[in-house]
Amino acid sequence: MATSAARPVSWTEIRLWRAGLLAAFLLLWEVATRRAWVDPFFVSQPTVLATQIADWIRTGFIFRHLLVTMQETIIGFLLGTVLGVAVGFCFAHWEKLAHIFDPLMVALNAMPRVVLAPLFILWFGLGLLSKVVMVISLVFFVVFFSTYTGIREVDRDLVNNARLLGAGPRHLIRHVLLPSALTWIFASLRTSVGFALIGAVVGEYLGSHEGMGYVISYAESMFNATGVLAGLLVLMAAVIAIDLGLKRLDARFSYWKPVAK
Repeated sequence: MATSAARPVSWTEIRLWRAGLLAAFLLLWEVATRRAWVDPFFVSQPTVLATQIADWIRTGFIFRHLLVTMQETIIGFLLGTVLGVAVGFCFAHWEKLAHIFDPLMVALNAMPRVVLAPLFILWFGLGLLSKVVMVISLVFFVVFFSTYTGIREVDRDLVNNARLLGAGPRHLIRHVLLPSALTWIFASLRTSVGFALIGAVVGEYLGSHEGMGYVISYAESMFNATGVLAGLLVLMAAVIAIDLGLKRLDARFSYWKPVAK
C-alpha cells in the first residue's frame, strides 16, 4: 500500500504558532499579576518590562552596557572557536597526540569553569581580559569535542578515494575533512553562543562596573525584579540575533548538502 507523502513544512504556520503562544503567555502573565494571582514585586509585568526596555533604548543606557557584553562575548567566542577547531583537528589528525592528552581534556572539561570566574578576575583583573578568558574556557571545549568527533566521523572511503586521486594533505584538509566536519562544527557554534554569553555575564556579575551582568547585578541589589528580567530579555534577544546569523552562515557553507525531502 502506497504511503502518502509527508506534508511540507509551512513556515508561515510555524511563525503564527510561535507568535500566538508568545502572546498567550504574555497575556496570562499580565492577567495573573493584575489580578494578584502572583505578586508583581517578584515577577514584574510584561507592560512594565516593555516600558523599562523602551526607556533604556530611548536614553541609550542599554546600548553602552550591551556593547561591552557583546564585545567580550564575540572576542571570546571567536578565539575559543579558532582554538577549539585547531586543537580538535590536531587531535583527530594525530591519533597518538589524542591518546596522550585525552584524559587531560576530559578532566579539564569536567571542571566547572564558572567556579573559576573569581580566579580569572584575580589573575586578569576586572577589565575585558578576564571576561574573554572566561568565555574562551566555556566555548573551547564545546567546539573542540565537536570538531574532533566530526573529523573522525568522516567517511574513510571518501578520504582514501581522494588520496587515490592525488589529493595531498592540504587539499585533503580543505576539500574533504573540514567540509565534512562543518555540520558538527556549526552545531557546536550554535550551542556555544549561549555559553559565551553566560561566561561574559557571569564575569561582569562577579566583578565589573559596566556590561549587562553589572546591570542585572545592580538591579538585584535594589530588589528590582523589573530590571533583572528586562536585562535577561535583552540578552535573550541578542542571542537570538546571533543564532540567526549563524544559521545563515551554516546554510552558506552547507549548500553542497542534499536537501531532505
